[in-house]
Amino acid sequence: MSMFYDVSHELSEETPVYPGDIEPRFFPEDCGQYILTGLRMSTHSGTHIDAPSHYLKNDESVDRIPVAALIGPCRVLDLSGVPEEISGDDLNGRIDGIKRIFFKTGCKFCGQFDPGYIGLGISAAKIISARGIIAVGIDSPSIEKFHGTGEVHRELLGKGIVVIEFLDLELVPEGDYQMIALPLRLRGLDGSPARVILVKPGLPDDEKPGRIG
Repeated sequence: MSMFYDVSHELSEETPVYPGDIEPRFFPEDCGQYILTGLRMSTHSGTHIDAPSHYLKNDESVDRIPVAALIGPCRVLDLSGVPEEISGDDLNGRIDGIKRIFFKTGCKFCGQFDPGYIGLGISAAKIISARGIIAVGIDSPSIEKFHGTGEVHRELLGKGIVVIEFLDLELVPEGDYQMIALPLRLRGLDGSPARVILVKPGLPDDEKPGRIG
């Protein structure tokens, strides 16, 4: 049987946001026979996907991201021992032959924004873009450190690499999975909240441990 991991954070009014971002607010209204809720939030609230236009300010919006980049094999790397940022050296021998990668840094949802999170360094970003990787995700609120210059975003987004931020990877072991990461189809916008699922396929019956043939 396959294992399914929902690696999206629950989105609520308590979800921490990047400083200066719009805090999620929900406005439920009882319309008699049904309930209808208005939403106020950022395109980067909770677990979300960055479009190239987020940093490059071009017309490559989130609705133009190829679906093929959002579904397929993905490797989760546990880099929770990295002290400050993920460097190129941390990737040596660990990303060969893959197209999608998620970084588990040990960042946990704690009810408030923590500026001390681990991000991706520019040396690692350049290796990723040079290897032809098409999607990168991280459990931190942003792909680069809090005081970053935006160079990591521009390196990745400029190469058409999908960037997925604020994943919930706490219960996901390092390994290879199938990824499904679907943003809302928001025309012309710079990003979108997303539901992200990892699937660990089960073994066929004839390969399951303990089977007597």
